[in-house]
Amino acid sequence: MSLEVRAIDESEFHAWLVAKRGGFLSPPVVADEEVADRLPHTDLSRTFGAFDRGRMVATFHSFDQKLSTVGGADLAANAVSAVTVAATHRRRGLLSRMMADDLALAKERGDACATLIAAEYPIYGRFGFGVASWATEWLVDVTRSGLDRHWSGPSAEDGGGRIDFSDAAEIRKEGPELHRRFAAQCAGITDRTPRGWDLGTGNAYHAQPWTEPFYAIYRSAVGEVEGYVAYTTDDKWSDQKQPVNTATVRDLIAVTPAAERALWRFVCSVDWVTKVRTGYRAPDDVLPLLLPDPRAAQVLTHADMVWLRILDVPKVFEPRTYATEGALVLEVQDAAGYANGRYRLDASPAGGSCVPTTAAPDLVLDVAELATLALGDESAVRLAALGRIEEPAAGAAARADLLLRTSRRPWSMDIF
Repeated sequence: MSLEVRAIDESEFHAWLVAKRGGFLSPPVVADEEVADRLPHTDLSRTFGAFDRGRMVATFHSFDQKLSTVGGADLAANAVSAVTVAATHRRRGLLSRMMADDLALAKERGDACATLIAAEYPIYGRFGFGVASWATEWLVDVTRSGLDRHWSGPSAEDGGGRIDFSDAAEIRKEGPELHRRFAAQCAGITDRTPRGWDLGTGNAYHAQPWTEPFYAIYRSAVGEVEGYVAYTTDDKWSDQKQPVNTATVRDLIAVTPAAERALWRFVCSVDWVTKVRTGYRAPDDVLPLLLPDPRAAQVLTHADMVWLRILDVPKVFEPRTYATEGALVLEVQDAAGYANGRYRLDASPAGGSCVPTTAAPDLVLDVAELATLALGDESAVRLAALGRIEEPAAGAAARADLLLRTSRRPWSMDIF
């Protein structure tokens, strides 16, 4: 039986939300208030559904996104989200049809790449996506960390800054510029729209009950905002009437090392808090080594975060910067054809040039493997050892690592 795949119209948005929730195994019930809140912020031309005799059986959505690359430039990305297929309609090619249509439109728009966060790891490699960044969450036992529980704020030796409690309105005012500054320092950061800031600070409809977090802002000695943290706490006490509360960090952004150290020390010194859940952080976050006893930080989660699908190789590799000077010829294999070809990358700390070439390749790799290298996270030497890339030119993988890898790993703090 033929299944129709197309963009939905306004009258179908409620049914689309219901189908999406059901696909993620959430109760398939959507309040009218949620529809009214989300509809004005949804581009229906990029909101797809699959229909079987009028019933929605699959969902797919994409939107414009900016993705920071090495050196601080932004890549124009097509962010993919809300991908579901009903359990009754699996293995019928619905995701393949929706993905193919969406990527074709993204390529036509001139997007450099597509991004997504995968609910399941094995799905997206066949569409040319590769893992571009990873995330780690720690649980810190502050009673075993060795930190001074009587810490009362940054000292002159720490830079002379200060930490003050804040509120959601001030975060919406100060946060966007702080986030932009941080994205210029860290590859892999996805942009936050005004809508995103509203959602993240409780200033929009939430299907689940909203818990207002505590907000605290770090200011430098001259009063410049250099970081903030948002965290919630539970209310737990032991049978011996001792507080055993856990603070859960929802957001922590810092643009200076002093701000980062101070905000983590602050969260780990709040009275009654005995454990801190860090939320998803970069795998090489400084936090564990900030603790006198790093063993007090237990890894709860370490998993893939942002998946990248390169649509235009020069548009991905020319805006970024490189650790040193050098050249590589990359032969990229892309079954869909978007990035297929051979390219010469001439790289330097000032930037790069990436152009088609007929020269002999140094490395031969699938577009999904190239995506894992694009933001500096993965090692070409490791991929070669795994047999996932070919190395026609001896030593080319090691040269690629010198050019492409970064001193700090890329990271995305937001789920989309």
